[in-house]
Amino acid sequence: MFTEPIIRDQQSGWIEVICGPMFSGKTEELIRRLKRARIADLKVMTFKPSLDARYHTENIVSHDAHIIESRSVTQADEILSLAGEAEVVGIDEVQFFDGAILDVCNQLASKGARVIVAGLDMDYKRKPFGLMPELMATAEYITKLHAICIKCGNTASFTYRKSSFSDQFMLGEKEAYEARCRSCYEKERSTLTIE
Repeated sequence: MFTEPIIRDQQSGWIEVICGPMFSGKTEELIRRLKRARIADLKVMTFKPSLDARYHTENIVSHDAHIIESRSVTQADEILSLAGEAEVVGIDEVQFFDGAILDVCNQLASKGARVIVAGLDMDYKRKPFGLMPELMATAEYITKLHAICIKCGNTASFTYRKSSFSDQFMLGEKEAYEARCRSCYEKERSTLTIE
């Protein structure tokens, strides 16, 4: 479990990345950290990409129905103006944001904000997703979560897409995706043609 760092310099900001496959609890962990910041009476702002309206058009909602108020934005740059004087900024589904998200996170951290982002580190082809590699490289703290393999019960690090739809972006839930360990992912993937 992640424990918040003790801050001696109130002007110091930083970036935390929560990553892993689908169904690993990334959004739930993001919500947990944001709620703890609110308990500490910190000014918290949360954001998510507008294209993710699976559970709610505005709020961030986990697969287990945990919820936190949020702002839905179409471009990463909007976060800078909307965050205002927030001490803690949470961003869910960060892999879906445009290329400006890296600069946005770094600007917020440089201004003294604690920036907590959550997202998929890999797509269904096990390729780095969006700017997650760059965010992880510049973050002070990284938490990689794991799910449970739906086939064998082992630790799952990969997201398996159950259809042959080949675009990187495809919103879905359990009807479209499963968490898989390496072995179960490779067994099934070898029978499909992926470009």
